[in-house]
Amino acid sequence: MKVGLDVGSTTIKCVVLDDTDHIIYSTYERHLSHILEKSEELLRRVAEQYTPQAQLAISGSAGMGMAESVQIPFVQEVYATRVAAGRLAPGTDCIIELGGEDAKILFLTNGVEVRMNGSCAGGTGAFIDQMATLLKMGADEMDIAAQKAEKTYTIASRCGVFAKSDIQPLINQGAKAPDIAASIYQAVVNQTIAGLAQGRPICGQVLYLGGPLTFSRCLRESFDHTLGVRGICPENSLLFVALGAAYYADQEFDLTAVADRLRLHGASETYRSHPPLFANREEYEAFHARHAKAAVPRVPFGADYSAPVHIGIDSGSTTVKLAVIDQEARLLFTDYRPNLGNPVPLIREVLQKLYEEHPALHVASVTTTGYGEDLTQNAFHTDYGVVETVAHFTAARHFLPNVDFIIDIGGQDMKCFKIDHGAISDIFLNEACSSGCGSFLQTFAQALGRDIKDFAQLGLFAKRPVDLGSRCTVFMNSSVKQAQKDGATIENISAGLSISVVKNAIYKVIRAASPEELGRNIVVQGGTFYNEAVLRAFEKEMGVEVVRPDIAGLMGAYGAALYGKGRARADQVSTVLDREALAGFRQETESRQCGLCGNNCQLTVNTFADGATFISGNRCDRPITGKADDGAWNLYAYKRKLILGYKPVPGRRGKIGLPLCLNFWELLPFWHTFFTKLGFTVYHSPFSSRNLYVQGQGTIPSDTVCFPAKLAHGHIQFLSKLGVDAIFYPCMTYNVDEGLGDNHYNCPVVAYYPEVIAGNCPEVQEGGTKFIYDYVGIHRPKDFSRKIFEILRKTFPDLTKQEVREAADAAYAEYANHMALLRKEGGRMMERARAEGRRIIVLAGRPYHVDPEINHGIDTLITQFGAAVVTEDSVSDQVERFPTTVLNQWTYHSRLYAAAKYCCTHRDCDLVQLVSFGCGLDAITTDETREILHAGGKLYTQLKIDEITNLGAVRIRLRSLFAALDEQKEA
Repeated sequence: MKVGLDVGSTTIKCVVLDDTDHIIYSTYERHLSHILEKSEELLRRVAEQYTPQAQLAISGSAGMGMAESVQIPFVQEVYATRVAAGRLAPGTDCIIELGGEDAKILFLTNGVEVRMNGSCAGGTGAFIDQMATLLKMGADEMDIAAQKAEKTYTIASRCGVFAKSDIQPLINQGAKAPDIAASIYQAVVNQTIAGLAQGRPICGQVLYLGGPLTFSRCLRESFDHTLGVRGICPENSLLFVALGAAYYADQEFDLTAVADRLRLHGASETYRSHPPLFANREEYEAFHARHAKAAVPRVPFGADYSAPVHIGIDSGSTTVKLAVIDQEARLLFTDYRPNLGNPVPLIREVLQKLYEEHPALHVASVTTTGYGEDLTQNAFHTDYGVVETVAHFTAARHFLPNVDFIIDIGGQDMKCFKIDHGAISDIFLNEACSSGCGSFLQTFAQALGRDIKDFAQLGLFAKRPVDLGSRCTVFMNSSVKQAQKDGATIENISAGLSISVVKNAIYKVIRAASPEELGRNIVVQGGTFYNEAVLRAFEKEMGVEVVRPDIAGLMGAYGAALYGKGRARADQVSTVLDREALAGFRQETESRQCGLCGNNCQLTVNTFADGATFISGNRCDRPITGKADDGAWNLYAYKRKLILGYKPVPGRRGKIGLPLCLNFWELLPFWHTFFTKLGFTVYHSPFSSRNLYVQGQGTIPSDTVCFPAKLAHGHIQFLSKLGVDAIFYPCMTYNVDEGLGDNHYNCPVVAYYPEVIAGNCPEVQEGGTKFIYDYVGIHRPKDFSRKIFEILRKTFPDLTKQEVREAADAAYAEYANHMALLRKEGGRMMERARAEGRRIIVLAGRPYHVDPEINHGIDTLITQFGAAVVTEDSVSDQVERFPTTVLNQWTYHSRLYAAAKYCCTHRDCDLVQLVSFGCGLDAITTDETREILHAGGKLYTQLKIDEITNLGAVRIRLRSLFAALDEQKEA
């Protein structure tokens, strides 16, 4: 007999084959991270019920170390899959396999190749489980719901955090659960195709393997629809790796002896560890007593209480917190509950309870904060709204007046801010990963079958906390499993995870070079810091004692109440709805698409009993005012208007296509004029859109390249369908030399992405549209004419040198005119802004950040705050070259540094930097820009953008910036 064991990231599969290779026993079970114990149990079960001796092999993502430790042959899982497919599904061209935390595509024809997820578990079974939990469904319920969907939304699947950023607002806005469920499955499909296929076509006979594809009909149908294939989910699709291992097995073992060796291996401890969190019980008691001092006084709140009270409401993305304080800032009442997708009925319920239990209640002020601040304020007519960073700072300052650093770690998000001279000077948010947050610990507690509170307590007195590093949740899972195999107890794993949360927060989110640079007077808050193991780990890593208030999870609500108390008049009566108005209160929610402009925003319209309405989900004010934004204070809008001015002019030589992506957002005036002058009819692709991206995603070869580069594939496909004679998209090592830096390179992606297009887009390969992507340099005008003539005459032999010289002269003149117009309008806009006392925001990025699909309307959002928005290239020419601490060799970056310098010399100007995820060079530029601004006494604000369209976090960061600027002005 043969036995195959597949030890996966979340499940374990076992098959037993008889002498004719027929399955006589199989099982598929979750191992809940108890890998050794489960493997031992299965082997004993097989030995007792079927055969004590068998040919055995082990496979699976978590099986290698275990196989080596007990000296059993290990079969790499891809090979095992291929072996099984060869026997059970001959003729297969491609296998798509989704597991618990891994995903792979195996191409079997035209060269065997495997693609696996390397840095993220977005688009795997664990991701689907997380999303189902968010919808309060099981995975099977989500599949059934998705089959009733009527539409899909754009959802990021790279990470559970980003998906949550897209899904939570949809839930809050009343989107239908079936539509969200179907959107989640489509996101998994998009992630698999864009992230794993990486440009290689998925076609022919496709095999679907693994739990998610086996159990979800909707997921299989989404793959079929997107790929244009009819995939097959074969019998025993869950067991292919185990079957492959069994087919491969050729050495016989005593299964009971192997089980014994597994038990012995589990008893040893061979992992790297940290020192214990506490040396002894006495040290813990002193620590506990010290933190118990940071407590808010509480006073009785009787039915006859009639003194003025101030209420703070923190309406977060997943919870609602409410605090009631008296005139002395003492707590009278608190409430903390999940928001169930809509905070309004919950807040109404709590307010009604307060009125009923305290008939003489005198509410002096009600202040709202958090994601639902505007909705709550409009629904209940509260007195004030305050951005959550200011609310948290207000609360922290109450406990530690000289606080210089605040860190708030919640379930899925993390906020940190540095305080300088009594105002917020720097804000950090976790935009890339949630591995430093409370949900990170919760995920592991659940995986290990423990309640989160009990799990946290286990780590306090662990003798050898596991050194797990600071990694993504997925890879931490691998580390935890390895530690278990190496004999780590659950106590040591709990302590190790708490230490990892802290290290992730400090070194991944805040990216501190050393703990000392963060500050020495620190307040920690957020529900995660109720975990004393995390609190202790943070103090040990920082080398300083911190303040953890006893209301760490309620600081937003408490700070909001303090904010209202500070602004209320002595005899003030709140404008909040009274008892009668609350009794007749109702909320009607309608979801609809706004078609008033090209954004096509998904709006949520809330209508209340008094006839008031509140609209959310809009990127501009048009759904509210009915008027289009005229762009009077937005240089980004002016740039787009200039670009749209370049239209095709009928020519004698045929049609040329120019892709409006990456550097063409700046050089379109040059190339459009050049080719028009040569007698070509010049077409450019449209502004980017979600549909354009999806159309081109199948040819994207790298999941880690920036989103603006990924969009280029859709632009090329659009032009190829337009029927142009050739697409011109040259490689350009150098940009124009503006004299601001040590050199004037384009970044490698901008410079050489045409090579990627040529190698991966079938539309421009043999038999497709002619693609001209030679190396060109416009930085040397004298050489340009000669070089471009040699390039173009290969495709257009009738061109003359004289024509090319004249076209080049016209192109350089047009580019100079374009930049002059831009700078002139920028200067005029700033002059008007100064005359009106408006703030000026230099929204600094790359030329392609003007693309509305890339910036998601951030430029318009800033103008809604009453500021004027100008670009980095509209002010960079007003700064002389200056020394930088990094090699200043990229044209776009030179402008960025110059714009930062410009802001330092103008009090009414502040800089906001746009950064695309995946931009390696911005790891340098962000630090340098921050240093330039800080040296000039300015705040630094960075906005990371990708395909995520929800701007909740962006709005908070911008409001925090404006609030900090107001505080600085008042100071």
